[in-house]
Amino acid sequence: MFVRLVYESFRRQKRRKLLAGAAITLGVTVATAMIAVATDIGDKINRELRTIGANLVVTPQEDSLDVEIGGINLKPPTDGAFLSEADLPKIKGIFWHNNITGFAPMLPVSVAIEHHGKRQDVMMLGTYFAKKVAFGTDEFATGVRTTHPWWHVSGAWPEDSSRDVLLGERLASRLDEKSGDVIMLAGRQLRVSGILSTGGAEDDEVVAPLALAQEILGRPGAVRRVYVSALTKPEDAFGRRDPKSLSGAIYDRWYCTPYPQSIAFQLAEAIPHSHAEQVRQVSQNEGAVLTRIEGLIFLITLAALFASALAVSAAMATTIFERRAEVGLMKALGAGKLAIASIFFAEATLLALIGGLVGFVVGSGLAHQIGHSIFNSEISIQPVLLPVILAIAVAVTFAGSAAAIRRAVGLDPVFALRGEL
Repeated sequence: MFVRLVYESFRRQKRRKLLAGAAITLGVTVATAMIAVATDIGDKINRELRTIGANLVVTPQEDSLDVEIGGINLKPPTDGAFLSEADLPKIKGIFWHNNITGFAPMLPVSVAIEHHGKRQDVMMLGTYFAKKVAFGTDEFATGVRTTHPWWHVSGAWPEDSSRDVLLGERLASRLDEKSGDVIMLAGRQLRVSGILSTGGAEDDEVVAPLALAQEILGRPGAVRRVYVSALTKPEDAFGRRDPKSLSGAIYDRWYCTPYPQSIAFQLAEAIPHSHAEQVRQVSQNEGAVLTRIEGLIFLITLAALFASALAVSAAMATTIFERRAEVGLMKALGAGKLAIASIFFAEATLLALIGGLVGFVVGSGLAHQIGHSIFNSEISIQPVLLPVILAIAVAVTFAGSAAAIRRAVGLDPVFALRGEL
């Protein structure tokens, strides 16, 4: 009898059920798409934000030590210590090596450029452009073309094994040089392969392959600093904790979470005598952008589900009004409040499951469309999302139906049978 009552309700009120089901489906569709995007958005947004540049920098440990007594800096007046180029592939050997999208070593060298018989001191910056590096059996290309994607070259990028250089656009303008010209730099004839525009100090510098800068400096294998681009998780209070104050499982949790600080800590472990830290402005901007986008997704999901609950509530209230005589008859025949409520909740559950399944399918398609149009990649739908979405659909439907069902079980059978409220 119970099943028949539920079946007859759907058969005789097709339009009402269709409207309520559509409301649930629309709400669940938005929720599915937003939750799928939110759970898969971190790495994708991080990759988009990597166009901002490297977010970690590794320097010699000596540079981070303050040797100061009585306000007087006792560090020797040198150009500072150096890292070893041979240690750089170890960056891809850290725990979060898959999160490292690239790194670029830097070696600034002061050189003299001869132009029309005059000597002018300029800064040469040695780096990788797209150098192939191997760590174990893993081979990858890395350099400023990955870590500094805003660098624009008019002409051609130099090969890392070549003796070609880039001239900053302001320096090239002063020297009246262009791509393909040959310049005399530090007593060497070098070809200008392209003109570099960065909007920064590099526009007044010469950018060369790292090996050439090391040769001119007379320090083979020397590196002054390394910029690292890594996919990270926005820092929270736990991520900012000092690892020296942590121990046991808490330390393992901190170490195994891709916070900027924990990846920097692992970089310092991998490269001997080094100090690694965040490029604060970049890392904090990434965290702020991610937090705001996730907050926006949460608000959109909440608004869609709230609207769905209101629509279900209106549909259920109309249904109860139309079936008040039926409710009055059941109560007159001895049906208790629990029995009457169970019929309506069973209808609501069935409606929620049908709407939830349809909404999950449509929402999955919408999530894939968002992935292609915004991130140009696939949004992965986790199988565990289906029971979560169905549970949300049931909860929203119950929330929207509760007031109307409570009113139904409280109807006086006498007034209900007369058609009065």
